[in-house]
Amino acid sequence: MARIKQLSKNLINQIAAGEVIERPSSVVKELTENSIDAGATKISIDITNDCRDIRIADNGSGIHPDDILLAFSKHATSKIQEDDDLYNIHTFGFRGEALASIISISKLTCITRTPDFETGTKVKCENSEVTQVETGCAVGTIMEVKDLFYNLPVRLKFLKSSSTEFSYIQEVIQSIALSHPEVSLELKKYGKTALKTTGQNNLTQTIKEVYSSDVTNNLKEVLRTDELSGLKISGFVSTPDYTRSSKKSYYTYINSRAVKCPVFQKAIDTVYRTLTANNKYPFVVLNLEIPPHDVDVNVHPTKKEVRYKNPNQIFNFIFSAVQGGLSNYIDGTNVKTFTPQPSETPAISQSTSPIVKFPKSQGEIYVDEKSDTMFVPQNVMNKMETSYQPKNDYIKSAQQHQMFEVKSPIEQNGDNIIGQYKDTYILIETEEGLEIVDQHIAEERYNYEKLQNDKEIISQMLFVSDVIEISASECELIKENLEKFERYGYGIEFVSDKEIIFRKIPQILSKVNPKDIIAEILQNIDGNIDSMEENILKTTACKASVKANTPLTIWQMQEIIKKWRTTKMPYTCPHGRPICHTIPHKELAGFFQRNK
Repeated sequence: MARIKQLSKNLINQIAAGEVIERPSSVVKELTENSIDAGATKISIDITNDCRDIRIADNGSGIHPDDILLAFSKHATSKIQEDDDLYNIHTFGFRGEALASIISISKLTCITRTPDFETGTKVKCENSEVTQVETGCAVGTIMEVKDLFYNLPVRLKFLKSSSTEFSYIQEVIQSIALSHPEVSLELKKYGKTALKTTGQNNLTQTIKEVYSSDVTNNLKEVLRTDELSGLKISGFVSTPDYTRSSKKSYYTYINSRAVKCPVFQKAIDTVYRTLTANNKYPFVVLNLEIPPHDVDVNVHPTKKEVRYKNPNQIFNFIFSAVQGGLSNYIDGTNVKTFTPQPSETPAISQSTSPIVKFPKSQGEIYVDEKSDTMFVPQNVMNKMETSYQPKNDYIKSAQQHQMFEVKSPIEQNGDNIIGQYKDTYILIETEEGLEIVDQHIAEERYNYEKLQNDKEIISQMLFVSDVIEISASECELIKENLEKFERYGYGIEFVSDKEIIFRKIPQILSKVNPKDIIAEILQNIDGNIDSMEENILKTTACKASVKANTPLTIWQMQEIIKKWRTTKMPYTCPHGRPICHTIPHKELAGFFQRNK
């Protein structure tokens, strides 16, 4: 084995760059965040040379000429001064690694000036060597990175195509723009603008500029504050009938810092679990403000991973805020949510460890750091969901104190039911346009929420019941979950190892063949035993609802619409299918050329 020796400064920086600078988008992220930390309100990013040349200019405070050489040194930063500052982070780049890493793998020129000086400073960096001269320039900073990875051919070889690398850069700028609507950002590729925000400090406007008005038209505001714990969450989530095919549209932030957090994501997923179809995900832009001493962002050089002092509290807070944002219970401009009493929520240890445990009888939540996945048992999810359902007494009390304004479905929405189409869809004339509602799905949503909230479900005894044949494994599965069936009004008796009969069923299913019920429940499990209770609930709600191709009277249609309007989540059925579609008046008028 060779003798031990000290590595050179440049080699040390190159090794560190492997963690901090993965690709061109990493450079863009670090330098843009530095501009924001410097108080910039306008930032321009120009990309050329297959994303290996990057120019970022801002109107921030600039770098003091006496500090400029130190700025490019390893672990030198203006953002923390002493040990305790690590637990009170308010800035993005606080580790002092980014600039030192960048100059070790590129040729960098920095031109900067502070308001206190008539002239600026020009710095050239190559192979971690820095030279400085005086120059004329405006207040702010310009960073020009040339020939990224020129001295690391292996890293250069593994870069993707120019268009792919630029798409990563665009994702970074989109994320920063959504977390800082007060900053005007412009991203150019070979001089052509690819993305631009106006910096009006209006998140809705920024979302429209980054995406489109189609997205903003399908968003619900999320806003909740807990003054006692210093928590606040704000932003938008899409309605469950407006979804994406991946989680790439999950923009989640902690104190305006983009994070990939299993606790955050799982709280969102739990809310949408019975609102969207499988493999469909909402559009989310949420920023959680939390006291810096209650969260550790100093876990990894990318600063995307975080650990909470009280992960259970964070999960509950995000869950209830998102659920409240989607709820029909609205007070003015602020969305109110229902906070469970301490006794309603399973206790979790206060450990800062990423493994978050429930008592053994309840199962456990587990965060797998390698796969970035948070595991929550089915029974815990169910308890979380039911614990946040509003109680009638609570709503009545809240109304008396003018905290909530519950929509009156018919009067406030001005529903004017025209009739049925194909004996399946209810047609409603509204102020917005022609609303088309699927009668089965609308009633299914109402039945689902009613069954979920009912403490006791009324059953009907069956004096005569057919013997239902099932497999031995299915029989065993039902035996293990008899309690769950009983909870939702079913009584099952075992005739043999492969035969069962129903002694009672929920009263709302009095006209349904029990054989169809059990077949659908077992069919929808898909090998996931933990989903049994949810499938019982979904199947019961579905089978109890009016079917398609069923003629209805106006009164029957009114009852379905009235009940549906009172649901908390009136967007989709428990399987994720959209309930209604509105054709705007303008669209109809345009087709018939009545806009002239």
